[in-house]
Amino acid sequence: MIQRVQTIYLAIVIILLTIVTLGSELFSFVNETTRYTFNSYGIMKYDLASGALLSKQTFPFYLGTIALILLSFITLMSYKNLNRQFKLGRTVFGIYFLTLITVVLLSTLGDNLLEVETTGREMGLGFFIFAVGFPFTFLANTGIKRDKKLLDSLDRLR
Repeated sequence: MIQRVQTIYLAIVIILLTIVTLGSELFSFVNETTRYTFNSYGIMKYDLASGALLSKQTFPFYLGTIALILLSFITLMSYKNLNRQFKLGRTVFGIYFLTLITVVLLSTLGDNLLEVETTGREMGLGFFIFAVGFPFTFLANTGIKRDKKLLDSLDRLR
């Protein structure tokens, strides 16, 4: 299991998604007096002058990242059945892609949803960590497909 390259890629995806789930900042919107920060637990409104937390809106983004972590782990552990692993890998890739599109749309259009005039947007470290994990899901699927093709060719030789 460990000697396969997709195991390493899926482990990297699990680690990166865990970092995002632990509350790292995805993006924030800033205006003259307040700062709106979005992380996996919700949207927090801070006062710029004092740095105090003014309000907190919960947004269950962490449930999606936990679901992706669990699905990636199930994909990792189903190494004995390559057909199932390949289907699960494609599912992880698709859900990750949709989640990444949602995060990008929220980061670009999120100030309109807050109905607040913002002067700037800042991408947090969590956004980049979340985006870096996506190519690793593709690479894991490529490795799974390569192993599946190799085993299918060996079965034809028998």
